[in-house]
Amino acid sequence: MVGRVADEDFNRLIPEMPAWNNGAGIDPMAWIGCTGTNELAVGYSLIFWPRFILIDQYVLRDRGPTTEARLRDWERSASRDRQAIEAVMNHWHVIDLHASGTPATEAQLRYLGRVLKEIHEVKLRSDFPDRAFIVGFNDEPDLDLVDYHLSFWQT
Repeated sequence: MVGRVADEDFNRLIPEMPAWNNGAGIDPMAWIGCTGTNELAVGYSLIFWPRFILIDQYVLRDRGPTTEARLRDWERSASRDRQAIEAVMNHWHVIDLHASGTPATEAQLRYLGRVLKEIHEVKLRSDFPDRAFIVGFNDEPDLDLVDYHLSFWQT
C-alpha cells in the first residue's frame, strides 16, 4: 500500500512528540535522534530487515540455532503440511515487540503491522525470487491487541 505510511498522523502514533520544544513539537526523525540509541537501532534492524533461512523446503524467520529444532518439533507434533508449519513458525504478534514501556495502542500496532507486512513482502521477494509467498497481517479495527499478528508462508 504505497503512500499509506506517509499519510499517518505521527503525533497520534507518538503522542509525546507535540510536547517537545516547549510545545512546538518535533518530527519523527528528530524524535528518534533525541530518544533512541544505537543499540536499539541495531536490534530493530532484525525486525525491519528480517533474516530468513531455508531448511529443506521451508522458508523461516531466522531465530538462531533453535530454529531447526523448533521446526522438527512441529513436524513431529502435527499432521500439518509445509504451509501450515511455515505459517505457525513465522507467526509473530506485533505487541510482543516490547515487553515494557507505554502500552501499545491499536493504531500503533496496526501501523507497525502494515509496515512490517510490506517489509516482509519486499525482503522475501529479494531473498527468494524463485518462490511465491503470502504475507498475512490481520489489519482489522477493534481486535484484541494480541490479535494483531504477522505471518508468512509459501504458496
